[in-house]
Amino acid sequence: MSKNSNLIFFSLVSATGGFLFGFDTAVISGTISFVRDQFALSSLWEGWFVGSALLGCIIGVAFTGFLADQFGRKPTLIFSAILFFISALGCMIAENLTSLVAYRLIGGIGVGIASLSSPLYISEISRPDIRGRLVTLYQLAITIGILTAYFSNAFLLSVSITEHEVWRNMFGAEMLPALIFLILLFFIPRSPRWLLAKNREAEARSVLAGITASSTIDKEVTDIKDVLSKEEGTLKDLWEPRIRTALFIGIILAVLSQFSGINAIIYYGPRIFEEAGFNTGNALNGQVIIGFVNVLFTLIAIWKIDSLGRRFLLLSGCAMMLLMHTTIGFLFFTGNASGILLLIFITLFIAAFAFSYGPVVWTLIAEMYPTKIRGRAMSVATLALWVGNYIIGQVVPWMLEVLKPAGTFWIFAITFVPAILIIKFLVPETKGKSLEDIERFWMAKTNR
Repeated sequence: MSKNSNLIFFSLVSATGGFLFGFDTAVISGTISFVRDQFALSSLWEGWFVGSALLGCIIGVAFTGFLADQFGRKPTLIFSAILFFISALGCMIAENLTSLVAYRLIGGIGVGIASLSSPLYISEISRPDIRGRLVTLYQLAITIGILTAYFSNAFLLSVSITEHEVWRNMFGAEMLPALIFLILLFFIPRSPRWLLAKNREAEARSVLAGITASSTIDKEVTDIKDVLSKEEGTLKDLWEPRIRTALFIGIILAVLSQFSGINAIIYYGPRIFEEAGFNTGNALNGQVIIGFVNVLFTLIAIWKIDSLGRRFLLLSGCAMMLLMHTTIGFLFFTGNASGILLLIFITLFIAAFAFSYGPVVWTLIAEMYPTKIRGRAMSVATLALWVGNYIIGQVVPWMLEVLKPAGTFWIFAITFVPAILIIKFLVPETKGKSLEDIERFWMAKTNR
């Protein structure tokens, strides 16, 4: 294969972790009502059933930064693939709520590992001119995983002889992509930047020879080694002035992306549609439409992220999402949320998220930190993302019950105000810059 083909193949394999991330987090939307009925779940227990996987994500992210920096990006991806398979099989055969939650927790750990390791790996093998597009493949894979889960849920519901335990097959469907992911991972190399950080230059040069022009290998190796020589690679580096600002930006954007309400729709979309008068079948079909739009507008992000830049996509997306949530809240408040109108505005929100928050936040937190501690720095930002995700998974049933859909969507709308201010005044534009150039930017900013 050509060098570009190699680079795309390695990125796509790594991005498959995003597919499983999306499938695992979205498949639950079709199972909630069946599991709730079978086990007589209260709203709090429903939140725990959803939140158990998110708690697993937090656990997974908490130690993945160390594993990724210590053992490499590729081995952590292999570990995540194994956990995805175990979780899918376990959920399918779970005999009680306790074992079901335990296997969802294991799957969540796999999601947490993949959510850090996949974009990290892609960012470290990519060229500066296409890094944004390649890292965004990860977000595209997430959206395709979500859409596939929606299709899978709707299909299994339509062919099921009895709806009573169709949720088992919904969970079990994840075993096949998990196995494919595991096999493909043995055909990709280690990260060249991680290899250089471990003083394995010959291996790093071999990897670079397969993905970049021979004439640029010496310069890349020199640049990486030059920056690495200025890093200690210890946890205390996270609190140095040159890292603190970048870390703050990553944490805040990660949390606010979850407070945007995206996962309220991913996890509880069918319930929201049912509140607006849709039946169960139509609610799942509405989720499929949302999944299509999610994929389509992520493709737009891939197309434009390296030309329009990260800041433009974030600012325009946040403004559009604020407007959509305000409007959706108004529809519920005035009793006009039934039928196609609600679906249109929720779909427009999904479109805005798909070309902004969704891909761009992952791209930024994968490219802003020094090589020696990139895994741990990303771990902190990604951990914050999953904490925010967990909070949303826990409180949305309560919000829908107590604040009603109108109040829920208005609260989500408010979160875009600080997001727009942070993006406008603190987030640097990183398009077209090498990872080493970005690191030098933070160093120079500190020394002014």
